[in-house]
Amino acid sequence: MAATQGRGMQRPGSSVSVAGRPVTWLGVNFWSRTGGPLMWRNYDGAVVRAELRVLREHGLGLTRSFFYWPDFHPEPHRLDETLCERFADFLEAHGEVGMTTIPTFIVGHMSGENWDPVWRQGRDLYRDTWMVARQAWYARELTSRFAAHPAVAGWLVSNEMPIYGEPAEREAVSSWAELMVQAIRAGGGTQPVSIGDGAWGIEVTGRDNGFSVRDLGAMSDFVGPHVYPMEDDVVRQHLKAALTCELSAVADRPVVLEEFGLSSDFVSQEHAAHYYRQVLHLSLLGGATGWIAWNNTDYDHLVDQDPYRHHAFEMHFGITTNTGEPKPPLRELAAFRTVLDAVEPTRCERWPTQTALVVPSYLEIGAPFTHDEHERQHVFSATEQAHIAAREADLRPGFERETDGIAGGYNLYLVPSCKALTAPAWHRLDELARSGATVFVSYGTGDSPFQRGPWWPTTERLFGVRTLLTYGLNDPIEDETVELVMERPWGHLPAGATLRFRAGGGAHGRAHLPVEPAGAEVLARDSHGRAALLRHEIGAGQVVLCTYPIEYLAAATARVNPEDTWRLYRALASAADLSPPVGVDDPAVLVDGLTHEDGRRFAWLVSEAPHQLTVRPEVEQGHQLCEIGQAVGVDEVTLPPYGVRVLELIRTPAPEAETTPTIRTS
Repeated sequence: MAATQGRGMQRPGSSVSVAGRPVTWLGVNFWSRTGGPLMWRNYDGAVVRAELRVLREHGLGLTRSFFYWPDFHPEPHRLDETLCERFADFLEAHGEVGMTTIPTFIVGHMSGENWDPVWRQGRDLYRDTWMVARQAWYARELTSRFAAHPAVAGWLVSNEMPIYGEPAEREAVSSWAELMVQAIRAGGGTQPVSIGDGAWGIEVTGRDNGFSVRDLGAMSDFVGPHVYPMEDDVVRQHLKAALTCELSAVADRPVVLEEFGLSSDFVSQEHAAHYYRQVLHLSLLGGATGWIAWNNTDYDHLVDQDPYRHHAFEMHFGITTNTGEPKPPLRELAAFRTVLDAVEPTRCERWPTQTALVVPSYLEIGAPFTHDEHERQHVFSATEQAHIAAREADLRPGFERETDGIAGGYNLYLVPSCKALTAPAWHRLDELARSGATVFVSYGTGDSPFQRGPWWPTTERLFGVRTLLTYGLNDPIEDETVELVMERPWGHLPAGATLRFRAGGGAHGRAHLPVEPAGAEVLARDSHGRAALLRHEIGAGQVVLCTYPIEYLAAATARVNPEDTWRLYRALASAADLSPPVGVDDPAVLVDGLTHEDGRRFAWLVSEAPHQLTVRPEVEQGHQLCEIGQAVGVDEVTLPPYGVRVLELIRTPAPEAETTPTIRTS
């Protein structure tokens, strides 16, 4: 997608540039069926060409390839010349079918096993200067041999280095990565470079492995998440890659979904197609501008070869069978290519938003004397569930990280299940509300007993309430289902409407905040008559407080989505005077879009329903939805199970009489 300027209402989503031209990468990680990681020992150029032709016929233009380190670098100061000749033929094969590849240098981990060059002998990969010099020499020498070949699209330093080299301190990892990037540049590699670490750093996951996405992004041309979620909720499963892409944008670099996929041993063919479809489209809407699936083929005949011998399911991650027939994931990739060709993402920007999802600094920084691991995982879980609910409410949230300062320019700020922000951040939210914004905060105590209370220095001033807490004690949630009953109409919610939330979570986090109004009005009470949703007018804006950690409760519950947080968020949007260009009053259909530089707007409708669904989208006044390139309006959209529809939003003459569209689901 085209680069976007500034912050505030615009969401990032820039494309990788090759030779000064933005590109959309759609491809696959490649090991030939002749040997998997040992393909270079068993190289067959004819088989490779046949494999590449199948990929190209289905719209793929890229592979990610691997210099298997133990084979290509058999001695500290020597490359294997035979294998280098085979790699040269591999590049020629790409050129013959009109494809390119991204070679990967330090390949010591693959598919459930680690392999070392025989001469490593336990040396530290980051801190041992001789060992770092050997890696840099290796990368520089290989780059110098192949950098001029037109089939080389980019470079990756490693494959999942946090698994192979293990986590380490941030300074050692970043220094190693910087030297490796410099070696590639010294070898003449002008193409885009990234690290290949999986983007599993603390800024994305809340777990500190030393591979800081911020630090590594500063020396990279793109960030490459590797995403293989194992979830307990289908919507979380489908949106995990999109959330990862949103959080990876902290590096201010294009995001390429560098690895994703599934073993067909784990899933039916039908659900394999559903998963690929969802990941591709939702990650595009989450800011990704490149996709490299794992991987090109199955390996049924390698049953006696490690790693397939002991990780048998790794034999069936292929998008083709062992004999080259397309599997459902390849057909989904081909269909996605058709959409990319029609929309031209490199010439598009993401639809702007007026909703900010605030990410507390405790996800990536923490503070002295805090239980960092517990706090970070609490922040991540609450952020993830808020992202899901905001998507279900068609709010298309922008991510505002407290670490970088919370930008103005949004109408609505969401602060989900929040135990702690820094004191300046609370004052910033106060300032934003007084300037006219709507700020929503739900209570949270975190998942540990450490200083278990709201770290909110301005509770009465900001929320217009007084707490009734007892020092050192939680106020546990007694009910299996929390019910909030509206006392008055608010947003789309009439008086008497009931919001229900299943109460998951542990003993520390499954708690509510007892309060009494001190200037705030009560919007809803719980089933015990306690004030549970309160609104406080301050300055030109308002602050809405929920005394229950609704996002945390859902995050801790299996197979919960959609749940009623989306209804509350939809009401918040109405109270903040927000109206999406296209919306569907059904949480099972997620709506977002891209705007082309020529003015065309494309709308995505993505179903999270396991059955066919028919909806009538609400469209902004003076516009209608059409098939792409056609002027015939589409009033009703039918989506198959977990289906996706991409339509064009076009301007129409104002009708003589406006009517309010109704929503129908079936």
